[in-house]
Amino acid sequence: MKIAFASGKGGTGKTTIATNIAAAAAVSNEPVVYADCDVEEPNGHIFLHHDNTKEIDVEVAIPSFDMEDCDLCGICSKVCQFNAIAILGPEPLVFPSLCHSCGACVELCPTGAITETSRKIGVIITGESSRSKVISGRLDVGEAMAPPVTKELKKMLPKDAIVIIDAPPGTSCPVIEAVKDCDYAVLVTEPTPFGLNDLKLAYEMLLKLEIPFGVVINRSDMGDDRTVNFCKENNIEILLEIPFELALAEAYSRGELAIDSSEIFNTKIQDLYRNIMKRVSYG
Repeated sequence: MKIAFASGKGGTGKTTIATNIAAAAAVSNEPVVYADCDVEEPNGHIFLHHDNTKEIDVEVAIPSFDMEDCDLCGICSKVCQFNAIAILGPEPLVFPSLCHSCGACVELCPTGAITETSRKIGVIITGESSRSKVISGRLDVGEAMAPPVTKELKKMLPKDAIVIIDAPPGTSCPVIEAVKDCDYAVLVTEPTPFGLNDLKLAYEMLLKLEIPFGVVINRSDMGDDRTVNFCKENNIEILLEIPFELALAEAYSRGELAIDSSEIFNTKIQDLYRNIMKRVSYG
């Protein structure tokens, strides 16, 4: 079973909820995996304190030209939907950061002058914490495309575990890659105008992906009631409202799980976990 934690914007407390849920799920008899798919800025490992780490390179294919066979016909440039190849001089120019590794240029080259070579764009880091297995993706600095790293990370996820997927913020391609095959999603938001605006975008995304979901409203006592009203008007289940608690902020600043610092929060997270499990058929 895969449960995704997503948010329309950053800073809502998504990773805080996801990591604490991963810890709470450890009380079950099922293996638990926390998968940090926020590959541009993964930080869940800070709270789950994993060790015995291993790194696996993530590579993508890019075109390579044999100039003895290339006649500069330009077909490769024309078929590339991503403008990753240009014919401007005596040799084709390849822009690796634009290439989506679709292979069209290789298949359609009339002289067979194009092959594919590998290029590293990130790593997958695996480890063990006292409460769950931790798998994190990390995109290399300067790279533009996160989905290939997320895709490789998800290939490593076991099928017989409770998988907590920490998706990146927003509603763009990296988010869709992270949540698209999940059994349930939790949208973590805050009761502010910005939070509501981005919650609406995330809500529409999950509707199109046909993924069942509920909402957690963090810092629920520090905004207005428009987020609650939006959920009621659209029959969106509010799974949990979390008022601001200084102990949670202090635990976050220390890199600690909040369930270990606040009995109230621990109880709420355990209830949230049970509520999610009730809404997802497992097996």
